[in-house]
Amino acid sequence: MQSYTIGQAARLLGVSPDTARRLADAGRVATHRDESGRRVIDGKSLAEFSAEIAQGDDDDASYTSARNAFPGIVTAIRLGDVAAQVTIQAGPHRLVSLLTREAVEELGLEVGMQATARVKSTSVHIDRT
Repeated sequence: MQSYTIGQAARLLGVSPDTARRLADAGRVATHRDESGRRVIDGKSLAEFSAEIAQGDDDDASYTSARNAFPGIVTAIRLGDVAAQVTIQAGPHRLVSLLTREAVEELGLEVGMQATARVKSTSVHIDRT
């Protein structure tokens, strides 16, 4: 059976290696040592855990395939009749996303709130955080 290192399991679950270690330490997913002494998770256990957390009712979960997340703060919103422009300052990075006015209103975005800009290719996606 396939086994995964903590780092590999973290990538598959979409969490940091530290979070994967904490999940294992808390007994939420079983681990064992491989022949090299590394802590690993067998594939069946990881699949079961993955399915379990996918069925959870976590309202804070972010469901997106976009990578390159830039958590930051909304610094400007320009609303037009149909389109909108949202600016997020994420550390030294200023990201601007063009989206619909309806999307901005559905997300409840306001200047000063936390949000995450997700960059995929040339598109910037906004997740309310």
